[in-house]
Amino acid sequence: MAYKHGVHSSEVPTSIVPPVRTSAGLPVVFGTAPMHLATDPAAVNKPVLCYTYAEAVAAFGYSDDWTNYTLCEFIKSHFALFNVAPVVLVNVLDPEIHKTAVTNEAVTLTTGKGIISANVVLSTLVLKLVEAGQPLVKNTDYTAAFDDDGKVVITRLANGSIPAEQASLLATYDKLDPTAVDSGDIVGGIDDTTGAYEGLELINNIFPMFRLLPGMILAPGWSHDPAVAAVMVAKSSNINSHFKCIALTDVPTDTVKKYTDVAAWKETNNYVANRQVVCWPKVKLGDEIFHLSTQLAGAICKTDADNEDIPYVSPSNKNLQANAAVLTDGTEVLLGPDQAAYLNGQGVITALNFIGGWKAWGNRTGVYPSVTDPKDAFIPIRRMFDWIGNTLIQTFWQKVDYPLNKRLIETIVDSANIWLNGLAARQFILGGRVEFQQDENPTTDLMDGIARFHVYITPPSPAREIDFILEYDPKYLETLFS
Repeated sequence: MAYKHGVHSSEVPTSIVPPVRTSAGLPVVFGTAPMHLATDPAAVNKPVLCYTYAEAVAAFGYSDDWTNYTLCEFIKSHFALFNVAPVVLVNVLDPEIHKTAVTNEAVTLTTGKGIISANVVLSTLVLKLVEAGQPLVKNTDYTAAFDDDGKVVITRLANGSIPAEQASLLATYDKLDPTAVDSGDIVGGIDDTTGAYEGLELINNIFPMFRLLPGMILAPGWSHDPAVAAVMVAKSSNINSHFKCIALTDVPTDTVKKYTDVAAWKETNNYVANRQVVCWPKVKLGDEIFHLSTQLAGAICKTDADNEDIPYVSPSNKNLQANAAVLTDGTEVLLGPDQAAYLNGQGVITALNFIGGWKAWGNRTGVYPSVTDPKDAFIPIRRMFDWIGNTLIQTFWQKVDYPLNKRLIETIVDSANIWLNGLAARQFILGGRVEFQQDENPTTDLMDGIARFHVYITPPSPAREIDFILEYDPKYLETLFS
């Protein structure tokens, strides 16, 4: 070691790497969660804004059983694999409704410990000795806590009334039953008694609660149900009667197993909206299988964050956290560029491993190919139109009910044009302008306090096809004689 004399300092890496934060594509995710495992459980049908994995797990619990607890898949993907935040999560699994009563289940304690493997709602657990009818007292006779696998461990306390060597107990409790949740719980509605919003109806609560606009609506594990997908799309097109976003949906991979069958299923089940992104198949990382919509949301948020949170770049050809494309049963799906292009041409996003690892592949919304208007058919252009519209609404809401005079009109036009010019200068759009046109503002509307401003914008299209034209030029043979 070199000789030192004086005062020195050194640095060590930060122990926690903060996630990238993005809001243009804020995911709002509906599903089911293992609420019996939550340490600070969120209320049922209450949107919760989470910036970290720890926050999400505290509010909703975590289980590797993604079939029954669909929010856990998204929590794992978004925070652990893509490291992006925030996300709004909504659990519809109600322990007061979606449960099964278990009475006098036999539990054996050996050397002071026993296990209940079911999804126990811990607050309902009652234990008693087989030979005694009186219930045991928690924290006096025993303790009950979940282990890392979600099983309840019963531990005898030394000064309690449970025998030390071996004891036979009877357990009565409510078991959480995620299979009792159906698509109607995801779709939700308005409670007849309380007037509270439930399920997808809660989309209208996100902005008032958090001052953040939904950028994507997801329901992995449920969005392959046409009834759920239809409501997701409807909500994405009319948030608080003012705002708009996109809905990420999946084609089922248990019944649609061939890529050639995807287009027919998509058309038959009406997955053809301009604010709908349609995904097939699933993707796999190690032993874990994810809905493609889940990982696509992570890729979209990561792409937005890399581009100043402005959604002008397509998520296509961006990395997924996967090492295979699969069906529900784990069967691998091997697609080449030509097969993936076929799906893209049918308005379907897929996963492709060709150059650079596994990528999301496709730029089109579900409305393609029946509609080719760029603002509806290209995902980044659709998102830019929504983002610009949402931004203008939020920006000029403060001018509502001002006197409709020349000064107000000039203020709106000049301010909006300065902003659009800035976007154009940084290549987020190719150009844009706002005009107040006389033919769009009849006298009767102006008298009634209605003013219309025409916004012209051109976001860049994704370069979905790049062609190189090769030609043999015999003139270069002259170089042999130079």
